[in-house]
Amino acid sequence: MATREKSTWLVLLFIFAGLVIGGLLGEVAAQVDWLSWLAYGQTFGIQNPFVLEMNVLSLTFAFSLHINIASIIGLAIAIFLYRKIS
Repeated sequence: MATREKSTWLVLLFIFAGLVIGGLLGEVAAQVDWLSWLAYGQTFGIQNPFVLEMNVLSLTFAFSLHINIASIIGLAIAIFLYRKIS
């Protein structure tokens, strides 16, 4: 595997981890009065899933992305840490 491919997977891992950890921290911060602003966010995606019903198989397609302030901060920290490491 080339170094470029490893770098791409590593940056995607950092971005995903930053979004997930930031999102979780935002949900926890919603319970604290003076940190509740971190949970402010928006949900994007397909709200009503598309269902493909066949006789033997049923497929459901849906996509939803919830972004809050804490996940954006987590993304920025993840990119900063990635740049420091590599």
